[in-house]
Amino acid sequence: MKQQKRKQLEEKGFRIGSASDFLELIPEEESYIEIRLEISGLVKSQRRKRGWTQQQLARAIGSSQSRVAKMEAGEPSTSLDLMIKTLLRLGVSKTQIGNLLTGNLNPDFEPA
Repeated sequence: MKQQKRKQLEEKGFRIGSASDFLELIPEEESYIEIRLEISGLVKSQRRKRGWTQQQLARAIGSSQSRVAKMEAGEPSTSLDLMIKTLLRLGVSKTQIGNLLTGNLNPDFEPA
């Protein structure tokens, strides 16, 4: 946001901050949300790299297309367990998943 705009808003009584500030998240909660979003994005990108539809991925993991859609959207009701299993089914290695969790994953990597 431009400084001028920020100043105008603050002068009118608005507080400027991040979503984390607004939701009053502690650092661990913010990190958890970021991890879930990164995993969901990786599921989607790896599915697309394989040329699979959500339906095809759902069959491969024994789930439904709607569950895959929720997973890719970062829906909180989707378990991390299913998300990790899905990454493994898409050919993402344990090392690559570890790198994702530590922030060391190259977003353009090719699965093993």
